[in-house]
Amino acid sequence: MPRDPLLRAWTALIVLCLGSTAIAVAVGSGLSKTALTAAGAVILTLSWLKARLILNAYLGLAAAPFWRKGFEITLALYALLLLGLYLSPAI
Repeated sequence: MPRDPLLRAWTALIVLCLGSTAIAVAVGSGLSKTALTAAGAVILTLSWLKARLILNAYLGLAAAPFWRKGFEITLALYALLLLGLYLSPAI
């Protein structure tokens, strides 16, 4: 693993993107309705992790704890809202 925080963040972003892509390919191969819903939730969660990583590493919020906490709370609430809207038809 690289020592530079930006390279570590870039590596993590690549891994998260590969995970999202692998799940999307699996969805294209045909899944049950429950598995399809779970796959969508996992893709949304991976997107949330990528957004947090970009905010912390590339926009420098890791050095500003007050602003980081505010952005993380806002981002988490937004992700939960999107997840709720995504899962609501499945209920």
